[in-house]
Amino acid sequence: MTVFLDNKLNALDTIYTAFAQNTKEYKKLQACRKGCAFCCSKAGCIDITTLEGWQIKKQIERFSKDRLKSLSKAIKQDIQKREKKKLNACPFLMKNNACMIYNVRPFSCRRIYSTRICKKENPPQVNRQVMAIANKILKDLQSLDDTGYSGHMSYVLHMLNTPAFLNTYANQKFNPHEIMIFGKSHSIIINKMML
Repeated sequence: MTVFLDNKLNALDTIYTAFAQNTKEYKKLQACRKGCAFCCSKAGCIDITTLEGWQIKKQIERFSKDRLKSLSKAIKQDIQKREKKKLNACPFLMKNNACMIYNVRPFSCRRIYSTRICKKENPPQVNRQVMAIANKILKDLQSLDDTGYSGHMSYVLHMLNTPAFLNTYANQKFNPHEIMIFGKSHSIIINKMML
């Protein structure tokens, strides 16, 4: 189980690195700077694959008990607000506008940047070539995670905290019936269906 997921995580890192290299020239004009959190608090849904969720889960398991407790509460609040169709800041966004999982942030976060400073009336402006590259990468991520799913980050993390689902996923099995009710009500996508 661990070797399988370690290999997939290595491939995930390769995909992230290729995206960074292929978009480096375009992103030289980005207005994003450390401390800017517009996209983390106002941009909407942060979709991830189950594999990305697995990586995030492994990262947060190293947090202190206090941080884990407050993070668990923030993820539950995010789920509740999103179920009511309300926007909510990313549960990993800290008070100083830093990301507590920056080194394992999902592709949704890696692909977003803006060529201008963002405000409510001035949303992110992204280069078309970067978006085209990002759309191809999304397919690569879903293909890599072919026994997994895609959906909003808090929903995927919730699924991975369900022992039966975690066991199925970690053992390379595929059982969409296991998440059918939650999946339909929370717009979870079966990665195999997107290929």
